[in-house]
Amino acid sequence: MTRGEAALSSLGIPESEWNSRSAIVDRADVGPRGFFQRVPEAKAGKNRVHLDIRVAPEMSGDERMAALESEAARLAKGGATRRWRVEPDGAMENGFIVMADPEGNEFCLD
Repeated sequence: MTRGEAALSSLGIPESEWNSRSAIVDRADVGPRGFFQRVPEAKAGKNRVHLDIRVAPEMSGDERMAALESEAARLAKGGATRRWRVEPDGAMENGFIVMADPEGNEFCLD
């Protein structure tokens, strides 16, 4: 099993759906993990793929959201735009921030 397949497996994604999602992982486990997934809704702009950038692994609650806010602020200085924030709900959602690159392509800080 590759590291990407291991990441998909650890997220509980059935092997039958691995062709609809992909993960990029740092071989040294130092850098962030990139996660690509197909989404059912149509996109009216340039995005052809949805990116989730993991910046707060193993964090939860206020600590997680503070790490996401810090990364959102750093990216905004480089030209990204903050779109919206989804709060953790304690059950199914860990919380994330939707951003857009300078061309308007959306990605999530996870």
